[in-house]
Amino acid sequence: MTVVLRAAMDQGLLALQRQLRALAPDAALVTDGEQALEHLTPDTRPPRLVGADVIEAGPMRARRVFGDPIVAFAAFLDGTQTSRVLAYVDGVPIVLGTVAAAVRVRRNRRLTTWHRPVVQRKLYGALAALLPAHRRALESLGVPLVDTMTSAGATTHPFVLRDDAVHRIQDDREAAERELAECWCHLEHEPLFIDGSISGSDRVAAAECTVGVVKSHRTLYAEGAALQTIFALRRAERSSVFKVTSPKRMPVASWYLRLRDPVGHDPMWGLVRVEIASPPRIDVGAIGEKADSVSRWILAEAAPLAMPDSRWDKMVYGIRDCEEFLRAVT
Repeated sequence: MTVVLRAAMDQGLLALQRQLRALAPDAALVTDGEQALEHLTPDTRPPRLVGADVIEAGPMRARRVFGDPIVAFAAFLDGTQTSRVLAYVDGVPIVLGTVAAAVRVRRNRRLTTWHRPVVQRKLYGALAALLPAHRRALESLGVPLVDTMTSAGATTHPFVLRDDAVHRIQDDREAAERELAECWCHLEHEPLFIDGSISGSDRVAAAECTVGVVKSHRTLYAEGAALQTIFALRRAERSSVFKVTSPKRMPVASWYLRLRDPVGHDPMWGLVRVEIASPPRIDVGAIGEKADSVSRWILAEAAPLAMPDSRWDKMVYGIRDCEEFLRAVT
């Protein structure tokens, strides 16, 4: 996920502000060039360690991925989001959010767009806290309105309401990515590289053609000696395969993979966590072979470098291409 270009966002923002000024002159428009809210909204999830349920033979250990990298992914999927405050109306932040997602297919060594990308623009705010006249003014702008007020007794502190809007926009981005991933699983059978987890959709998590690659490590699936094993992984080494379960998500098979030499960097440098469908019946030999094969696919995408993106140590070029395309269409 990334934030879209500010110039394109500003153009739509200014147009809506002009309309709102005509309809509600007392609305406090935000015109000081405030940065995208994604940079201001803290990640409230606490960092945590979760013990891994290893499903490959033996304890958690480092495993060398032997063999040459193999170019196997047919396509790449990623999404973007950006959020800017349009105005403060009755003290309530009204946030313009844009979400987009796309699948880029590799044909003849070039990436092109598969089907139509998902692009949505909406206004988000605690509508119940607005005066009726101001709510009608917002409704007349011609942009879908999303009520972010979760309950009648919820706080109306502007910063809390602003964060609530960003989280709803994030939900919409994930829904856009899920829509395209499910469509791919319905129509295609070739491997799809998905930026992020696949466990949010039953269909995607169970598909043989999807591979999720997680770059962030707010949650680490290891403790004690197992955690040290993961930190010590060298380039082209992976961890043992383990099972990730959650009450609200589908179980998946997962492992850590080091894409680049971490010498001179922090323990997360070049480290990704891979997800694939969890087999209904665990064959410890087969799951290890599958992890080796998929790891070789991912290692093949480590070149060309996804620079100048600051996340190039974990990002593959196909995902960077998705983000560049989405910047252009939003």
